[in-house]
Amino acid sequence: MSAPAEPTLAASAARGLCPRCGARTLFAGWARFAPRCQACGLDFMRFNVGDGPAAFLTLIIGTIIVVLAIWLQLAAEPPVWVHVLLWVPLSIAGVLLGLRLAKAALMWSEYRQLTARSEPEPEPGRGEGE
Repeated sequence: MSAPAEPTLAASAARGLCPRCGARTLFAGWARFAPRCQACGLDFMRFNVGDGPAAFLTLIIGTIIVVLAIWLQLAAEPPVWVHVLLWVPLSIAGVLLGLRLAKAALMWSEYRQLTARSEPEPEPGRGEGE
């Protein structure tokens, strides 16, 4: 029986997969990491993803929402309640979904960098086919 393949960046971010085993155990809430993978035991708390994605995504989503709101106002001049009903839920959904994707992608990237650094280096003078 072979070991399960490690998930790709896209799969890990989109489905919240553990970067080591591919189990759906990365998140314990919408954007809160679980303490560890229940399938393989990888300690998620040792990775430092931080709050950078939150600030960055809030600024990006905010810019997109403001541009779209200005465009809608100039194109159709809807009442204020239309703006509230449209942009508030879209802003919240965009930030939460984006935060989940960005945090999972950063976790995957940091895991890959740590495992790449811990792999033994090949002996000098030894190449493939020798």
